[in-house]
Amino acid sequence: MTDLTYSEYLQVDTLLSLQQPRSSGTADRAVVLAEHFFIVAHQSCELWLKQLAADLEAVVDTLASGSGAAGLELSVELLRRAGDLLRVLHEQVLVLERLPLRHFVEFRPLLGTASGAQSEQFGVLARLIGNDRRDGALYEAFVAAVARSGLSVAHVCRLGPEAGGLHRVAEALLDVGDGLLRWKVAHLGLMSRMVGGEQGTGGSSGIDHLLRRITLPFPELRYHRGELHPSELARSAG
Repeated sequence: MTDLTYSEYLQVDTLLSLQQPRSSGTADRAVVLAEHFFIVAHQSCELWLKQLAADLEAVVDTLASGSGAAGLELSVELLRRAGDLLRVLHEQVLVLERLPLRHFVEFRPLLGTASGAQSEQFGVLARLIGNDRRDGALYEAFVAAVARSGLSVAHVCRLGPEAGGLHRVAEALLDVGDGLLRWKVAHLGLMSRMVGGEQGTGGSSGIDHLLRRITLPFPELRYHRGELHPSELARSAG
């Protein structure tokens, strides 16, 4: 076995060479450090998005494979990890609140037309999870797995824990959907704080653009869970 160092395994030298603030050499140290912080936060986000998308794609494949109880439990594990990763991404947005506005306005023009809205990996995530108008691949795979079991999503919700692995997958899906929502809301708050009514660097309408992207994924699942509450009519009859 060849000797392998920590740095070689993780390619640390390459990784640490990727932060190149455009303000270097033209701005004071505080501004350069602020831009460096901005870059590290967004590069970290892209790395977590890569893992998140890989895990969710594995869930889609596992649910589609019809691999039974073992496949459902693996899907639960991956979905729970995805939920935790979304909490990490949410925390990264909160950390970005430590970016001083006076420094951000100095280096922001150097971003040109670069914008987080251009993140290809975020687009992959959006297609996997879907929104309140369109189901993503994740939910479609879940519905197919439910159908193979001879049940419906409504029946799984009524059965609750008695539905076993399907119930645990449903709960984990909601954790992922809610995690995505919290991340988007936190990002909206950050951008409102940092840019106000300014247009986005990528040409978007800024805050309005972000507002339109805040939706609740898995609407059918949420609807059927809501059906568990007794109706006003049933309560009155009782």
